[in-house]
Amino acid sequence: MSKALFLDRDGTLILDKHYLADPAGVELIPGVAGALARARNLGYRLFIHTNQSGIGRGLYTVDDVHRCNVRMDELLGLPAPIFDDICIAPEAPEQPAEYRKPSPRYIFESIARYRLDPRQCWMVGDRTSDVEAGLNAQINAVAVCTGKLDAAGWAARGFNAVPVYPSLVEFVATLA
Repeated sequence: MSKALFLDRDGTLILDKHYLADPAGVELIPGVAGALARARNLGYRLFIHTNQSGIGRGLYTVDDVHRCNVRMDELLGLPAPIFDDICIAPEAPEQPAEYRKPSPRYIFESIARYRLDPRQCWMVGDRTSDVEAGLNAQINAVAVCTGKLDAAGWAARGFNAVPVYPSLVEFVATLA
């Protein structure tokens, strides 16, 4: 069985631009390319699990998200394919959620499809819904401070038992 990182996109891999639809606005968080390369070299499979409520709200299309993802891949400059799979959850918060985090559905499906070892899987993100998706899937969860919350913000929301790192870079440096 394989090990994996489930990664939020906005605020974890790229700067969160709030309803990003234009590939020209994609900016990598410093050090992310190297962290992803290191994780791959350590044998981790990489997955993106991203909530994109702008689709459900009619602000942009799934094609816009795909174009932003292509731009992110270009900026990462790593051998393709970088990610084993990408889940784009298009639901707005008020819509019935199938894949929208904190739903663990995508993680469960990926564990089964890719024969992943849940004990060696991590959900990494900058929002409470990211961490909750990992916890709901009964995998490891880690919070990063490159988006909406700093360490004090995570603690204030009751996530004291969840490891918190300044960014994905520092978290991946701890992996073996």
